[in-house]
Amino acid sequence: MIVAERKPMGEIIEMVQDCKKILVLACRGCVTVCSAGGEREAEILSSLIRLGMKKAGKSIEVATASLVRQCDREYIDEIDQFKDDGYDAIVSTACGVGVNFISNLRKDTMVYPALNTTFFGGSAKQGEWTEQCAGCGDCVLHLTGGLCPVARCAKSLMNGPCGGSVDGTCEIHSDVECVWQSIHDRLGSFDKSAQMEVIAPIRDWSSSGHGGPRKVVREDLTV
Repeated sequence: MIVAERKPMGEIIEMVQDCKKILVLACRGCVTVCSAGGEREAEILSSLIRLGMKKAGKSIEVATASLVRQCDREYIDEIDQFKDDGYDAIVSTACGVGVNFISNLRKDTMVYPALNTTFFGGSAKQGEWTEQCAGCGDCVLHLTGGLCPVARCAKSLMNGPCGGSVDGTCEIHSDVECVWQSIHDRLGSFDKSAQMEVIAPIRDWSSSGHGGPRKVVREDLTV
């Protein structure tokens, strides 16, 4: 899932300082799972915006709503029920994709991000999420035992570990596992250690976004 965290309140207040009425729009997708931008977080943010504006000597009217997903045209039309309410801007608690998507489809409405989008990750334990995938567009997980060296190695090395790992941990932090050690151990448990002897070619990074915005088209699904 996409993992995000709320921007500093001072930054958000700065965004809306000239607004008289805003819509704080929650997303019930990934950001709800990571407790950053769901309905509960949007309600809390709305209260903090009111308090922040009051502290600055300004008044603001804040409405709160939510969409199933902010990255899907099918659901974005639901915000039109609020267009006659005269809000000056939407403050989105979705990831950056949601902010972009609404901005694309509602060109006459200013959309502000309430979150910093951080990474694709998973829940390691209660209240903790870790990066697991870089969305590079050229997946090598079939070669590395299902563990991603692009996202989980600090140097994105493709042919084994560097010389800085100690006792199976990365040199950057003692609590970060060396993913290449984990890859070695996992492949060994399946008697596939020989896969690590194959030298990976120079990586083509164009599929990871270096060639511009990416797009996927499924002809069987288009209408």
